[in-house]
Amino acid sequence: MIFPAFYFGPISYYAELSRAENFLIEAHENFPKQTYRNRCFIMGANGKLRLAIPTKHNGARTFKDIEISDEYNWQKEHYKSLVSAYKSSPYFEYYEDDLIPIFEQKEKFLLDLNLKTMEFINSKLKLDLSFNTTESYQIVSEENDFRNQFNSKKESNYEMEPYMQVFDEKFDFEPDLSILDLLCNEGPKSATYFTKIFRKS
Repeated sequence: MIFPAFYFGPISYYAELSRAENFLIEAHENFPKQTYRNRCFIMGANGKLRLAIPTKHNGARTFKDIEISDEYNWQKEHYKSLVSAYKSSPYFEYYEDDLIPIFEQKEKFLLDLNLKTMEFINSKLKLDLSFNTTESYQIVSEENDFRNQFNSKKESNYEMEPYMQVFDEKFDFEPDLSILDLLCNEGPKSATYFTKIFRKS
């Protein structure tokens, strides 16, 4: 199986990773823009919020070579948004100290940053996943190819049971947000929630 490398990817992404016996993380694809590779969605006080990482336009096309732009302090913006969205959630305080370094230590390449976020989630949910990357671009069967399975511009094609969200008195349940939404609201129980997620037929 081959999976893309996402920036704090959606809940369905981690549900599929946790079910996969063997997989590789794609490093050699052409970088597809406007995907979860450089963005995630959280639930803020004003509704669904997109957090996007700016990338350099330097001619690089292969994902492993995509560099993060430092034109503005997106790290500060993203972390501030996370604090605003989840400071009153049940579990944010337990993960805050370990989240901060991800936004303080500036990575040059997007792939390296994404792998760091994946290791963070792997550690907090005790998923025991190994994130080995591809050595070249490979064509694999459709059932083993998850590179285009998760679409950031369309409604999720996964069904999931509602869980309590920070602003649920203000908004209806928003499914398949960033894994951070589940982690901050459900904490260690997040991994068991994956059993309640199914791909729509």
